[in-house]
Amino acid sequence: MDQESVSATLTVAVAADRVFAVLADPTTHAAIDGRSQVTDGIGRIQEVVDRAPLSEVGQVFRMDMYHPDHPDGNYRTANKVHVFDAPRAIGWLTGTEKEDGHLEFGGWFWRYDLAPLGPSETEVTLTYDWSAVPQYIREYLQFPPFGPEHLTNSLHHLAELAAPTSRARTPGG
Repeated sequence: MDQESVSATLTVAVAADRVFAVLADPTTHAAIDGRSQVTDGIGRIQEVVDRAPLSEVGQVFRMDMYHPDHPDGNYRTANKVHVFDAPRAIGWLTGTEKEDGHLEFGGWFWRYDLAPLGPSETEVTLTYDWSAVPQYIREYLQFPPFGPEHLTNSLHHLAELAAPTSRARTPGG
């Protein structure tokens, strides 16, 4: 694959500030995940460790994860906010935290771009970019690590959560 990023776009009947608020809340990320337990029984995000709302570039939030192809099955990610432009864009680098507290990032990131189309409609674009992944990581990880439906599913889950009548779903519920 020559392309080093994938994107999906969905127009949602929700104001941009509401969509942004859902994205800035790490406790919603398991329900947004395109492979959540709601869709296929393999929830990658198991639990959010750092529950504070995302509020600035440089903020780190951790999540306990599960993937059947991971050597340990369960693992923890450390995510560092690298884009924070409320209510227009939010994004984070995904990596790990070493025992000494040192953070290492693999070169991929998630980014949501929000374009208000009116007071209650927003075009949301989700991008997964792995262009900065070094070759040594590409030798043992396949990119992207999911099928094309993953991003679209995530956007539909986001739309459901952000809808004014929505009640927050919990993973598996």
